[in-house]
Order: sequence, then structure tokens, then C-alpha cells
Amino acid sequence: MNPDARNKHTNVVLFGQGGAGKSSLVNLIAGENVAKTSNDLTRCTLKWEEHSVNFGGDSYNIFDTVGLEEPQLGIPQYLDAVENAYSLIQKLERQGGIDLLMFCMRAGRLTATLQNNYRLFNEFLCEKKVPIVIVITYLENEVGEMDDWWKRNEKAFRHQEFYVDGHACITAIQGNCPERHEQSRTTLRKLVKECATGGHKRAWKGGDNLFVSLMRQLRGLVSGKSRSKKDNIAPRLTKKCGLSPELAKQLADRIKKDVGAT
Repeated sequence: MNPDARNKHTNVVLFGQGGAGKSSLVNLIAGENVAKTSNDLTRCTLKWEEHSVNFGGDSYNIFDTVGLEEPQLGIPQYLDAVENAYSLIQKLERQGGIDLLMFCMRAGRLTATLQNNYRLFNEFLCEKKVPIVIVITYLENEVGEMDDWWKRNEKAFRHQEFYVDGHACITAIQGNCPERHEQSRTTLRKLVKECATGGHKRAWKGGDNLFVSLMRQLRGLVSGKSRSKKDNIAPRLTKKCGLSPELAKQLADRIKKDVGAT
């Protein structure tokens, strides 16, 4: 192995459902408390948080993002969270790229909000060029093996065009299930190692993604150089990310305002 590759920090972006236990998941992988946990869905900040984790002789930077759920956050906070997610992607493009997207959700139904969250990161921000895995949490009381949950639900995910490169069914709660808790740590670490450092895709270092093309289009509108004044990015946000027309328009206006200020 190339010595430089051995010393490289693997960048993992953790996103998904608020209240699914993402911070506890980080601590589970780390084997120690490196992330603060909270039951407060709104959190004191809408910025992502970076955590350094080491296991198996490799170093990882795990970036915990805010759950992008419009009803809980409110539209202004949702828009802030989307912008912050984009700023994180830009930061990682400058720091070696993104090695893995990790989508976290609590065991339950795959809602439209979760699907939109998945599309936002996987398609809108990363062009489907980053390995993506799903982690299902709160399975400490699952009858039989925790992985049975995925076996029952995988077809429903595929039916909704929700495709991943790997999965883990876990519990991040130690409680009365220490065996399952330790099993979950082993499963998670194996998943990260196989799909990131030993994955089938190189770290993604950005590209001409939809967000970039939208920004260019907006710059054209602001400067008056756009070939068509009828260009409108809101419908594209609605189509690509499943945002409501109202929310898509507000996000487009927010980006346009930022572009105009630069």
C-alpha cells in the first residue's frame, strides 16, 4: 500500500433522520464518547460537527450533519442546513474528497422526507459518485437477528429507488443488550472499512454537479449574461430533491441572493 494512502484520513459524511441517534452512532464506532448526544431535535447549532476516530489501524474523520427535516426545523432553519451541507461538501473537496456517505435512520417506514434527504446528498450534492451505506438504528428489541429487519424491508427500499452499497442493522444503546451493542460496533466498523477505505470507488473530489451548475446559472442571471431569462432552478430542485415548489423557490432565492453578494 502507498504510504500516503495509509496516512490519509478517510472522510465519512453522516446524514439522515433527526433523532435516529447519529451522535451515539459516532461514539459506537469510536469506542468512546467523542460526540455529544442530545434528545433535542433542533440542536444548538445547525452546523455540521467533525469527529476524529481511529480503529483497525486507520484514521477517519466523521462529519455529523443536521437532520434535514423541514417540519421539525422550520423552513428558515432547513434552508440554513442545506447551505451548511453544501459548505461541508466544498470543504471536503479541498481536503482529499469524500470517501463514504452514511445515511442513518431509525427503524420504521421510509418516509418521503427521508427519501428527499437521501436524494439531496446522494444525487444533488455528490452526483451518485460516492459510496453510500444505510444504518438502521434502535433495533435492540428486534426479534431474532437485527439484520432480519433489512431482509424484511430491502425490497420496499428498492421499490422506492433507494439504492445503497451496504447496510448495517444496529443498536447504539448499551442498556440491557451489551452483546448486541458490541455486535453493532463490529458490524459498523466492518461496513465503513469495506465501503470506504477498501471500497470500489475512489474518494470523490467534486465535479460539475447540479449544485455547481445551478450556481453558474444564477451567476448568469445576476450578471445579465444568462442565455435565457426564463431559466429557473426551482423546478429542478423540486424534481431532483423532491422539495415542495414553495421550499424549492425559497432555496433558489437564497442561493441567488448569496451569488449576487459575491
